[in-house]
Amino acid sequence: MDVDIISEEENPMLHRTDVTFELSHDDATPERLQVRDSLAAKMNKDADEVVVRKLDTKFGMRKTVGQAKVYETADHARDVEQEHMLERNKIVGDADEAEAEAEEA
Repeated sequence: MDVDIISEEENPMLHRTDVTFELSHDDATPERLQVRDSLAAKMNKDADEVVVRKLDTKFGMRKTVGQAKVYETADHARDVEQEHMLERNKIVGDADEAEAEAEEA
């Protein structure tokens, strides 16, 4: 999977960069978490700081266009993003981590 960044737009009020990217892939459309990890590596960020908002693959094509929000810190992502987007991107908050640890014990 090859990630090419098409555009980047700074959004200092929300402490993030809005990114539009294009993926080239050999098989089926990659999973959201694989895309998030690849994009984070490309931008030298931690995976918890990247929220993939949209992936759009045309039928039969091996290219996917997507949109993501790259935050300065994971805390900024938790403050701004909606809960369902955080769940889709597997970004857990401090309260969620405490609940998970309590369930394990």
